[in-house]
Amino acid sequence: MAFDLERLLRPHIRNIKPYSSARDEYSGKVGVFLDANENPYGSLTGEAFNRYPDPYQQEIKEKLAPIKGVKKEQIFLGNGSDEAIDLLMRAFCIPGLDNIILLPPTYGMYEVSAAINDIAIKRVNLTEDFQLRVEAILEAVDKHSKILFICSPNNPSGNKMDRDAIRYILSHFKGLVVVDEAYIDFSDEPSFITELDNYPNLLVMQTFSKAWGLANLRVGMAFASEKIIRILNLIKPPYNISGLTQQKVLDSLDRAAEIDNLVDIIRIERVFLEEELDKLHFVLHVFPSDANFILVRMNNARKVYEYLIHDMIIVRDRSKVILCEDCLRISVGTREENQQLIEALEKFEPIIKNL
Repeated sequence: MAFDLERLLRPHIRNIKPYSSARDEYSGKVGVFLDANENPYGSLTGEAFNRYPDPYQQEIKEKLAPIKGVKKEQIFLGNGSDEAIDLLMRAFCIPGLDNIILLPPTYGMYEVSAAINDIAIKRVNLTEDFQLRVEAILEAVDKHSKILFICSPNNPSGNKMDRDAIRYILSHFKGLVVVDEAYIDFSDEPSFITELDNYPNLLVMQTFSKAWGLANLRVGMAFASEKIIRILNLIKPPYNISGLTQQKVLDSLDRAAEIDNLVDIIRIERVFLEEELDKLHFVLHVFPSDANFILVRMNNARKVYEYLIHDMIIVRDRSKVILCEDCLRISVGTREENQQLIEALEKFEPIIKNL
């Protein structure tokens, strides 16, 4: 049976009437604007924040589309990737009936959004080396399985998923497959955006938070068929991204050519960290990473975490996460920050021998 978007969609969404904002009815930028109950005298900041922003971020999409190799109608922009995750569940999953499939260890917001929306979760753990168990995933599918989330490069393990395994799942799962590529810029793997025309059930998420350095602005990207993007636009809040944020993203897109240099520096620092961490005797394993962080297994990870906190060096303790026992997740910093981390760990090395 081929992928059927109408079958997947919650019945009431098909006929829902979206909120029509003033900027839906008139999208021009010139005129006497007396349609949106805005303050005509400006704002207390002295800047032009008194007018509502473009609800569909058309300028950003026009600049972003050629960079990503898609049509602007295939782009959704949200308040972080978390907004797209939530909207997908609202659009496709009936509360108390449908389920999503998660592949632990993985990004935690999938589970949080499912809980908020009363969506059941089926979990299929990754392998010991954090790869997909394809047969087990497909065996877990039932008639109420609507969305499968695959994080690649994966958070918290940092590795990219086997590309052929993802393709096989896309061909055999008749629900929506979300490939979350928040860290794709740090990988040598091509984006699954290139596969959109081959798989109508594919949605790819990316973000401006990581390589673009815009985490404070909270802008996530989703790429899919025009039909899926229309559904997300149908149910999103009318002005989900502020005008100030849109302008900062536009400014960044004008400097898109500089991204490669930033990514290269982070990759160099990632290698530096991997090599230095591997020299420490209490480090058991440095997992290979295609992201801007490294998962490290070590003796007494919790004690190491607490020691670093005392030294005002903050990493992430992932010890209680499935398959990540005794692991810390360490973001790649500047060379100065990375050296500070390594020096602190070297000082801790004789202490940990007595624990």
